[in-house]
Amino acid sequence: MSGRRILVSPSLLACDFSRLADEVRKVEEAGADWLHVDVMDGHFVPNLTMGPVIVEALRKVTRLPLDVHLMLNHPEQYVKPFVDAGAHYVTVHVEAEGLRSQDAVAKALSRIRELGARAGISVRPRTGAEAIKPFLSQTDLVLAMTVEPGFGGQAFIPDVVPKIRQLRGWFAGDLSVDGGITDGTGASCREAGANVFVAGTYVFRSASYQRAIQSLRGSTA
Repeated sequence: MSGRRILVSPSLLACDFSRLADEVRKVEEAGADWLHVDVMDGHFVPNLTMGPVIVEALRKVTRLPLDVHLMLNHPEQYVKPFVDAGAHYVTVHVEAEGLRSQDAVAKALSRIRELGARAGISVRPRTGAEAIKPFLSQTDLVLAMTVEPGFGGQAFIPDVVPKIRQLRGWFAGDLSVDGGITDGTGASCREAGANVFVAGTYVFRSASYQRAIQSLRGSTA
């Protein structure tokens, strides 16, 4: 890892939404570095989740960076609303319908940065790393999905690990993994070069948020 800091970004998709502010405080106190916000449109993935109003509410109750993952067919249309709401990181999928050309992807990443946020790009498990290689110089965060996006609680796909290693060979910035992340699968991803761990079920269904977060860093202290 060449000394790169390990970061944990609990996915709020798995938290108790009836106690959202309390859940945010608890993971913040437990040592979370970021908060991961899954945004789904029911088209790019078969699920619907939260919009800018949730990000705006989160911004009022935490100082942690908000790591917003746009699983949308047209993420380019929603970059500004989410940045305005308080997103620190905005990640788009290279497979999105509205980003079918290299020019469209490049414009979306540039727009995120122009608005003052950090730009992320993501690939689904079946998409090769080569799909995002042309954009790495415009990217602050790479997100390798380790399950098919859309629902929490899925099993980790081990075949993604070589892709994580390949991406680390090309990219010196923050390399995130999301999907089925636990202490065990996280260790495999860490060894391959990932340094940001998105975990929902593993953190929010644990008896101790603090111990779960520590274990994702490879520590039980």
